[in-house]
Amino acid sequence: MTKYWIGVASREHVQRGVKEGIAQVCHGKGGPLKRMKPGDWIIYYSPVEFFGQKESCKKFTAMGKIKNKDPYQFCMSKNFISWRRDVDFMKAKEIAIAPLIDQLDFIQNKNRGGFPFRRGCFQISQKDFRFIAQKMGVKAND
Repeated sequence: MTKYWIGVASREHVQRGVKEGIAQVCHGKGGPLKRMKPGDWIIYYSPVEFFGQKESCKKFTAMGKIKNKDPYQFCMSKNFISWRRDVDFMKAKEIAIAPLIDQLDFIQNKNRGGFPFRRGCFQISQKDFRFIAQKMGVKAND
């Protein structure tokens, strides 16, 4: 059964992942990526433009389908080895979250719309996934 995920990362990191065709979540942790299966979908939400900075983004910035390859480790630097997952990213437009909050079921407290994203990676419903996909201009065949 197909599952739908939200990954949270800076827009800068998402763009790098799209270019490389990979997903990383939760600062390189493997657990969330190991729960994903081939054919699952991931949508990235970017609260900020650049990692470690405060310039706000607050947009869904990418969407892709998990490929068949298992998660694997990748040496990013001498002191940092992260987990990755290969993704087939779709051509999608970035969309602001603010106009969508009232329609998204995974955001239960509409006054604190950013709260769910603090988890870094989490599963959402097919309904929410399809709504976001449609707003991003992606016709997702799940």
